[in-house]
Amino acid sequence: MSDPQIALLMMGLFIVSIILGYPIAFTLMAMAVFFGYYAYYDAERMQSLFDNRIFDLLVQRAYDVMSNDILVAVPLFLFMGYMIERSNILDRLFVTLQLAARHIPGSMAVAAIVTCAMFATATGIVGAVVTLMGLLALPSMLKAGYDRQLSSGVICAGGTLGIMIPPSILLIVYAAVSGISVVRLYAGAFLPGLILAGMYVIYVIVRAMLNPKLAPKPPEAETGVPFLKLVWMLLTSFFPLAVLITCVLGAILFGFATPTEAASVGALGSICLAAGYRELDWKRLKESVYLTARTSAMVCWLFVGSWTFASVFSYLGGEGLIKDFVLGLDLTPVMFLILAQLIIFLLGWPLEWSEIIIIFVPIFLPLLPYFDVDPMLFGILIALNLQTSFLTPPMAMSCYYLKGVAPPDIQLSEIFKGTLPFLSMVLVAMVVVYTIPQATTWLPTLIYGAF
Repeated sequence: MSDPQIALLMMGLFIVSIILGYPIAFTLMAMAVFFGYYAYYDAERMQSLFDNRIFDLLVQRAYDVMSNDILVAVPLFLFMGYMIERSNILDRLFVTLQLAARHIPGSMAVAAIVTCAMFATATGIVGAVVTLMGLLALPSMLKAGYDRQLSSGVICAGGTLGIMIPPSILLIVYAAVSGISVVRLYAGAFLPGLILAGMYVIYVIVRAMLNPKLAPKPPEAETGVPFLKLVWMLLTSFFPLAVLITCVLGAILFGFATPTEAASVGALGSICLAAGYRELDWKRLKESVYLTARTSAMVCWLFVGSWTFASVFSYLGGEGLIKDFVLGLDLTPVMFLILAQLIIFLLGWPLEWSEIIIIFVPIFLPLLPYFDVDPMLFGILIALNLQTSFLTPPMAMSCYYLKGVAPPDIQLSEIFKGTLPFLSMVLVAMVVVYTIPQATTWLPTLIYGAF
């Protein structure tokens, strides 16, 4: 076998291994070391067992990951999210927004989407947002007579918004992989994220206006809160979290702080927020630190394994083989984007977004200049695309998260049906982002100037 064929064998064995359920990060490293030993073996000189450059490469890649300034922001943002998640802020926020939006059709669903968007932005963890909102908002909406499918779709779709809306951890990881500026990526994703969230809200309001039975108005006795009391509730529940998110994101976008510095302030702010709500104790702090360390370690080892795997794969000629194959298809830029997004969409069923971004996206990045595709646009399309993976039956993980905490009488098929309208809106948003690139380039150009 030639070296490029061995590279394809390496990729094939890796895909089979992850389908069989082996740990992805360590499978990557094992494959890289095994095939790298062959790739870097020098038969002309006597080598001892461990005298092979693959071990030097593995150590170098581990050092590169640990010394990457961009990735330092990941554990800090994770800690911020876990701390907020464990501070019981969500219930106060949802109740307050529900009362503030009481005169809007479908007020509870609108409040659920806004709460999901804010909480998903703060945490960036889809499973946590969907699960907590499923425990809090879903029973309230069902008790108020809301349609089951609409209620389920709102929570499943709203919980995925943190993938897209900055400060998204996915965008940080994509920036580290692609080498583009995190701040420009955040600025480029901001408007598409708001457009998608706005589409969700408009859809709910229009459906509630056309068919009030889907989202009945709550009784006046339940929403008749004095104005001053409502203002106080907003000041004590909505504004603290909103100010924290705005300060963190604003400091990044306007250049007052690097993403790592802003994430540090956000982590400290989450501790202050928990203390202000009298929810800060040793147990919550310990859980947040533990979960942050566990998730950060997973991401870091994925990077180590992926970068080592990619180096060996490229050295054997696998990357060039794939590039020549794709270029030989004579695709237009639109066809290339459709093919790339379709592959990423299918990968989103069995894999987490972190694994897709770190392992498979680098395969497409070298092809972008040949099709004149902006890496920032490509990254934002991926962020939108991965939301469809969470919402598309039969492998819609967001739906399974919700089913795990939903009342037993709610069928999984009802949750699937509820997500379909929101899935179509994500696809529309992807078309809008591609056909109107100014949606992604306008804000970065306005703040930072031309590329």
